[in-house]
Amino acid sequence: MFSISPQEIRDVYARADLIYSKADIDAAYDRMAMAISERLRDSNPVVMAVMVGGMIPAGQLLPRLDFPLLMDYLHASRYRGATRGGELHWLVRPSASLQDKVVLLIDDILDEGVTLAEICKACREAGAREVYIAVLLDKRAKRKNGLQADFVGYEIEDRYVFGCGMDYKGYLRNVPGIYAIPDES
Repeated sequence: MFSISPQEIRDVYARADLIYSKADIDAAYDRMAMAISERLRDSNPVVMAVMVGGMIPAGQLLPRLDFPLLMDYLHASRYRGATRGGELHWLVRPSASLQDKVVLLIDDILDEGVTLAEICKACREAGAREVYIAVLLDKRAKRKNGLQADFVGYEIEDRYVFGCGMDYKGYLRNVPGIYAIPDES
């Protein structure tokens, strides 16, 4: 993990560019929940938060979903506190049986798609009938593997962002809007 002072974190937050406000994010969650409900209402899905970033989007989306579902979580990461991804590390695999189930993965952001592609593959290998992805943010332009989310709050340009589950060096996940760190060029 990084050794960073509270003042350094406050400085990054103070200099960051607001991309989406809390009101924008709430509207995105409402739109996403409506679309998820239309598609998955009768499927009795296993809904899984992808930790740690998916915790906040899942916490916002789940109360908006008014249909039967089973909730679980998983924890796989390529970032582990860094600002660049590395090798995938599984910390917690799903505990629910995925055999012949519809699975909805909720995460904060679909960036390069490497982590979510591996998670989707693992769900299918565990017997999932269908796997859907819901993300608050989609950096579509950056992705080379063709993975696409089924439910997206917003598409976003290729900048390092934090808030609503996304972190800056392990901090600022709790910020209610989406902010981009300033370009250091």
